Parts: sequence; C-alpha cells; structure tokens
Amino acid sequence: MRISDRCYAVTGLGYSTPWSVNAGFIVGDETTLVVDTGACASSAATIHGYATAVRPENRLRVINTEKHFDHVLGNGYFSGRGIEIWGHSKVDRSQSEFEVELQEFNDGIPNRARRAAGEARAFFFGTQLAMPQYLVECDVAFELGNCRVEILMTPGHTSTNLSVWVPEERVVYTGDCLINQYLPNLDAGGIEDWQLWLQSVNRLEALGANTVVVGHGPVAQGDEVGQVIDSVRSILSTAIANGRSPTG
Repeated sequence: MRISDRCYAVTGLGYSTPWSVNAGFIVGDETTLVVDTGACASSAATIHGYATAVRPENRLRVINTEKHFDHVLGNGYFSGRGIEIWGHSKVDRSQSEFEVELQEFNDGIPNRARRAAGEARAFFFGTQLAMPQYLVECDVAFELGNCRVEILMTPGHTSTNLSVWVPEERVVYTGDCLINQYLPNLDAGGIEDWQLWLQSVNRLEALGANTVVVGHGPVAQGDEVGQVIDSVRSILSTAIANGRSPTG
C-alpha cells in the first residue's frame, strides 16, 4: 500500500499462525530502500516485485530492523541478486538456528500428517540464510536521491532493533518496537530490556510521525499513532511493574 509520496508498506506477509509480518520501502530519485525482507524467499520476492515495479530504474538497498528470522530470512533472495543489505552489527544468525526455526515452524502445523510430511519446507522453499554485509552501530542517514532517510537505534525488543524515519514524509518504520493489535513480544528480554524499550518508544513518539509502519499489525495513521504508542507503553510498564512478560 502507498502511504505517502515516497513511502510504501507491504503488510500481512505470511508467517506462523496467528502472526503475519510487515515490510516496506522508500523510493528516492536514485535508490529504493527496502525495510525488512520477510520470513522466507517467497515473501522477499513479493517485496522485491513491488519495490521494483514502483521505480524500475532505481538501485535497491535493504535494511533489517532487527535479528529475528521473520524480518531477515528474505535476505538471501536479495543478496543473491547483488543487492546490499544493511543491519545492526549484532545481527548474526547461524544456519543451525535457522534449522531450529524451521523445525519449530513445522511443529506448529496443527495436522499430524502434515507435520510428519514436513510441510514447513514448502514455506521456506528457496530460502537461504544471509546476514547484513554493511553494519551500523549508531544513528546514520541515507540519501536516496532528494529523499533523506534516518536510521535510528531503538533497542529493547532486542538489542539489534532500529527504526527508519523519513522526515519529509512524517513516516516511520519501527519493526517490532511498535506493534498494532498484537501483544508485543517481550519474551526475548527482561526488565532492563523493557526499560530500554520504553526509552525507544518515547523516542519514536517525539518524532511526531503521521504514519507508523509497525512490525506486526495494521499500519497506524493519524490519531491511531498515539494509540499504538500508548498501548505498547502500557504493556511494557505493566511488565516492568510485575516483573514478567504478559505472554511469559
């Protein structure tokens, strides 16, 4: 979906029930920046197709908002086409971790016969693990051609989380720092991480974005932006006070 003159969201990409995951891209006059690559090669092909169709003459660049597989497993599709991939310096996943992910995905298939057949392989068909070649450890800006994009460190969900802010469009891509209509995943960290996450939420609020492409759930626009921020903040604050994740 087109959400501003230069910004697009690719929403509802397949993942493990009940979740889907979002990606997107920003179109400059020279470069198109793809934000996340989805959970498999098929998702990556969808993102690539939309990004290429909007401005075919642009070169592409990818940035990952975090290390979790639902945001990075499409990297191999892009790297196989010679497209540079950027991400946090701590984004480093192993092939053995990918094998565990595939098995967990297969174990989540409700039907016993389908589990026994290993049908998760269909979802991950053609998916090759690839990590970012270009690493960031602090805020950095990209010039895409008459379009400035700021990469902001927003850790908490994981230490690798970052957000992509397009000031002229008032659009921010937050990865899993913000979630809409889902419970955020606090289970990857503890109280100190959640406190850091709260600081990141406050930083995103201070941007004054008109549109937020969240990691999971519907794109938030207008008044809904504040509602999403307040919801995640409330869940984090409660978890910190209780000392446990709501889903833990």
